[in-house]
Amino acid sequence: MSSSSNFVVESCDVDSEEGVKLHTRIFKPRDEQVSDDGDLAIVLVHPFSLLGGCQALLKGIASELACKGFKAVTLDTRGAGKSTGRATLTGFAEVKDVIAVCRWVSQNLGAHRILLVGSSAGAPIAGSAVEQVEQVVGYVSLGYPFGLMASVLFGRHHKAILSSPKPKLFVMGTQDGFTSVSQLKKKLKSSAGRTETHLLEGVSHFQMEGPEYDSQMADVICNFISSL
Repeated sequence: MSSSSNFVVESCDVDSEEGVKLHTRIFKPRDEQVSDDGDLAIVLVHPFSLLGGCQALLKGIASELACKGFKAVTLDTRGAGKSTGRATLTGFAEVKDVIAVCRWVSQNLGAHRILLVGSSAGAPIAGSAVEQVEQVVGYVSLGYPFGLMASVLFGRHHKAILSSPKPKLFVMGTQDGFTSVSQLKKKLKSSAGRTETHLLEGVSHFQMEGPEYDSQMADVICNFISSL
């Protein structure tokens, strides 16, 4: 267990399907009474494993959320970081990992409500889990790769999140590189339920994933939570 002045970090292994063991980190506020949303946990899904994506990339955002009084949970999906199993190209097996961690979080952290957040390729994976976990009350995508090339890999995930009636927020830089603003808007036309976008002017995909945007991403996530 490690800690900073405002939050504590614990590690835990969670069982997924096919005997996969998932390495997770739980970021908790030091003072449990900080947030009114004590029954809410935020589960964050990292970028593409096959390009080196792992939960360490989400440490900054998770730390910021814990400092704001929220329980935040990151995981290494199968084959990433310290988790066992093999990463997949299209991310469908990884959806099971996200579901397993959400169920673990609701049973062990007293979270009756879960916000799912996916970064880059983690966004399609998280999006496909939203309707499969009843405790999930909302979804935030940080740079969902809707563009044509990315859709070769992740296109079959689109329908799951777009057809979900749960509230959704799509955060993206206007210079994303994988997805243009017009592609995003076109995709979201078919989205069910409450669907919002938050565009960062002139920001690229990997820039937004970088540590200098962590606190801004945490603020955007917190604002979305307060609107739920």
